Amino acid sequence: MLLVGFRAVVSALILLVSLSLSEAGSGGSAVLLDINGPIGPATSDYLVRGLEKAEERGARLVILRMDTPGGLDTSMREIIRAILASPVPVVSYVAPSGSRAASAGTYISYASHVAAMAPGTNLGAATPVQIGGPGLPRISPDQDNDKGKDEESSEETSEAPPKSGGAKPTLSDKAVNDAVAYIRSLAQMRDRNVEWAEKAVLAASTLTAEEALREGVIDVVADDVNDLLAKLDGREVTVQGKTRRLETAALAVVALAPDWRTELLAVITNPNVAYVLMLIGIYGILFEFYSPGLVGPGVIGAICLLLAFYALHILPVNYTGLALILLGIALIIAEAFMPSFGVLGIGGIVAFVIGSIMLMDTDVPGFTVAWQLIGSIAFFGGGMLLMMVMMLMRSRRRAVVAGPEEMIDSAGAVLDWKGEEGRVRVHGEIWRARAKGEIAEGERVRVTRIDGLTLEVEPESKRREPK
Repeated sequence: MLLVGFRAVVSALILLVSLSLSEAGSGGSAVLLDINGPIGPATSDYLVRGLEKAEERGARLVILRMDTPGGLDTSMREIIRAILASPVPVVSYVAPSGSRAASAGTYISYASHVAAMAPGTNLGAATPVQIGGPGLPRISPDQDNDKGKDEESSEETSEAPPKSGGAKPTLSDKAVNDAVAYIRSLAQMRDRNVEWAEKAVLAASTLTAEEALREGVIDVVADDVNDLLAKLDGREVTVQGKTRRLETAALAVVALAPDWRTELLAVITNPNVAYVLMLIGIYGILFEFYSPGLVGPGVIGAICLLLAFYALHILPVNYTGLALILLGIALIIAEAFMPSFGVLGIGGIVAFVIGSIMLMDTDVPGFTVAWQLIGSIAFFGGGMLLMMVMMLMRSRRRAVVAGPEEMIDSAGAVLDWKGEEGRVRVHGEIWRARAKGEIAEGERVRVTRIDGLTLEVEPESKRREPK
């Protein structure tokens, strides 16, 4: 038995040694990370963790394959900090053909140890745009694809900065100057074209792959990953202050897909999901207040509201839009307690729709709330409001079925009567009653008014008499 166990251990050791030798003989591995779509918190989390895993695996190279319209400034800077701190050389590769590295993607290309592009791709348009409400210094280096807005932005940013004693710099001026300094520092660090980097920010300039190579913005144009590895072989790069020679010809490419944490973060921080979570949270807590003790709506609402606050905290939220949404919900709820025949409710729906449109700034690609979702929620809210108004109008025409008012026009029988007072039986109960004139015992009467515990009645025959 011991001999069998010893042989198994020896076999396992031999297998591990052979695998390590084969990996060493094959030249190691290159980790491939993909950036597809807008750069946000989920993307930065995926790339930062991917760079850490590449270091743990002992990878010789990390390839960031990009196709992005840009993204959030905070997420972009997190990625760049991870690239600059990485002991593994990082190659940014805009691919496949037809892809782009606009805005934040341009910054990442400049920060990488090697910048590469596939034929038929482009990069640039790194002008920052302001997001959020007035006074919020939240900036995202995203392009504005609208031509009119590009020309307007170019005119504003091309002006000389105000001299001392003149107008104070605006928030847009500060953002542009900060973006220019940032991309200049990256270009100087990687010895790439500094002048064009400034133009990419100030004038939203763009370049094709061949033009970028000719201008010294990128280092390599490669058809695919294998071609890229072949062209990088023998190139020298500076990693953490030390010159390193790349040996990439025999590297095995290992793609790292996003893990469950990144997928979950991507779902939560999706603007449409955050929008729905916020609504579920608000209504869940309201239902709990309406019916204390149900527990379920309150628990679900609290969890959804916390998740929504987390998502909105890291998304480009316009707080004016958020305030309008909350005002709209408050007005719709007020309609149920202070019926105004739809005035409050309609105002609430209008505020809700406008706030929903403003909630996510449309200048940031990939971070907007779908108009179909807004329209569906508004249609549902309007339908609920219309149903509430119809039920209210119907209830006003319905006879009273509870309280003292329910006794009005109820029928009863006289038990005994003397003069203008007596006793009657109504709904099985005996009441004191009075009327104008004498009423015979056993005669049917109708209640016309209630005065404390005394009913005022009149004979049914009197009602049936023609006028």
